[in-house]
Amino acid sequence: MRTDANFTLVQLRYFLAAAELGSMTAAAAQVNVSQSAVSTAVTHLERELGVQLLIRRHAKGLALTASGERFVHEVREFLARAEELTESARSLGRDPVGELSVGCFTTLAPFSLPRLLRDMAQRYPAVGVSVVEGEMQFLQEALRTGACELALMYDLGLDSDIEGEVLGSAPPYALVPDGHRLAGRGQARFAELAEEPMILLDLPLSRDYFTSLLARAGLTPQVRHRSTSYETVRAMVGAGHGWSLLNQRPVHATTYDGGRAVALALTDPLPALRVVLARMRGSRLTSRARAFASVCRETYRS
Repeated sequence: MRTDANFTLVQLRYFLAAAELGSMTAAAAQVNVSQSAVSTAVTHLERELGVQLLIRRHAKGLALTASGERFVHEVREFLARAEELTESARSLGRDPVGELSVGCFTTLAPFSLPRLLRDMAQRYPAVGVSVVEGEMQFLQEALRTGACELALMYDLGLDSDIEGEVLGSAPPYALVPDGHRLAGRGQARFAELAEEPMILLDLPLSRDYFTSLLARAGLTPQVRHRSTSYETVRAMVGAGHGWSLLNQRPVHATTYDGGRAVALALTDPLPALRVVLARMRGSRLTSRARAFASVCRETYRS
């Protein structure tokens, strides 16, 4: 690959659009130029770099070469940095502006997002924050593809290319129906619940975490029902179908259908889940993302 290659940001943007959409025609429509302009930009890039980036397949669109795959990741980061540089130059002495996409783990969202978004809007009103929710692997992939710049999640099964700043912790607790023999005690040991039917929050990685807690105590859960919904688990417990393990605590015991589910502190020595603000390892954050990170730190400290 040549070291004196000469190309423009516009050509890089045209190439990225073509690579992501797999079509010169679709890329042209997205960036609002002619198809020949996109094709010329890609050809110029390939000539300047001395490598083939895209394979043109008749009637089947475009495919990235191995070099093209690597180049796409570099271009995304480069263009993000270029945008950040432009933004910094335009907003010297001003608060950050623009759009920011963040991710949030599905069970954390109702407990964390309302306050974070309120505090963000109060401190940085010129930043518009959009949110994508999902489970752990979904959010990590969203960070990789640039669908979000930061993600609020648990430090649970993070891949090596993802790093997380610890914001706080969420210790596990037991949830039992109102009227349960232990409901009035405020605390319990695993051994007192192990023989009773369990309602398992059945999200990827989360279920492994919960069952590992019981395994540490030498117990095997008697799982009667499973659900990927936090509120369904609470409602099932409130209706008397079993007990459960959770980490996030609502401010009230009432479930969606009017039942009551009582939280019990666990006296067993158990590891708490750490809440982290995740990002791609080694990535440079935009000023908008840095602002959001500072709000997260302050909000969790308080």
